[in-house]
Amino acid sequence: MEFLNPPFMQRALLAAVLVGVIAPAVGIYLVQRRQALMGDGIGHIAMTGVGLGFLLSTSPVWMATAVAVAGAVVMELIRWYGRARGDIALAMLFYGGMAGGVLLINLSDTGSNANLTSYLFGSLSTVSSEDIVSICLLAAFVLLVTLGLRRQLFAVSQDEEFARVTGLPVRALNLLVAVTAAVTVTVAMRVVGLLLVSALMVVPVAAAQQISRSFRVTFVLSVVIGTAVTLAGTVTSYYQDIPPGATIVLLAIAVFVALTLLATPLARSRARRSEAASEECTLEVPASRPAPDELRV
Repeated sequence: MEFLNPPFMQRALLAAVLVGVIAPAVGIYLVQRRQALMGDGIGHIAMTGVGLGFLLSTSPVWMATAVAVAGAVVMELIRWYGRARGDIALAMLFYGGMAGGVLLINLSDTGSNANLTSYLFGSLSTVSSEDIVSICLLAAFVLLVTLGLRRQLFAVSQDEEFARVTGLPVRALNLLVAVTAAVTVTVAMRVVGLLLVSALMVVPVAAAQQISRSFRVTFVLSVVIGTAVTLAGTVTSYYQDIPPGATIVLLAIAVFVALTLLATPLARSRARRSEAASEECTLEVPASRPAPDELRV
């Protein structure tokens, strides 16, 4: 348990647990909405917020949160009204956000290539006490939304038209999902990095779906997988001196592959049991008796 002694490692592990919980908790709604790459786009936009934080000598986490939330709202507006040209507008927004962040970091007095790399791919030693406070507050908001409004968010993610007919505020809930995803990206950037955070939002959910068809079970299982890989990746990064973000994502992909291989024989076994049960039911149905004479036509 040597890795628990350094204070920076204690902060990194706490951040890893929070990220491992909230990233899949938001990602499951993005996967249901077929917006798995939304987190990647928000990560590009958040880079401008990081650059502004360095340039203005303020907290990069809070500045990145503000810029990412604004970018997520713009993304939703483009999705509603962009139609044919929406993909081009989104591409310019994503690439402009990344380019703006790189430029602003280099213009700032405190900016450096090391700072840029830590935000792009994550870094254990850069998680400060101030970052922990910010991460805890933002993670509490994400959990409040994803757990408190899970029924409404699930309904909107499954079928917007049906949700609208039932009286749910579909546009407001869509905006809330986008804002929550933006907050999750900024929470996770210190551990996983802006370029890899989308994988942590999607891969644990995809892995859980290999062995579960229930939304509730998938939700719980994806959070368990997310927490396990973030903790394992953080500890591995400490001992091997490798980037934590890349380690965490590769572990998540390894879990996905393992569960996929496990799901195939399980699916075949369930299919055989289902067929056998169907045949037994067929054999147990009594043969139809001829109708009495007085009931025959």
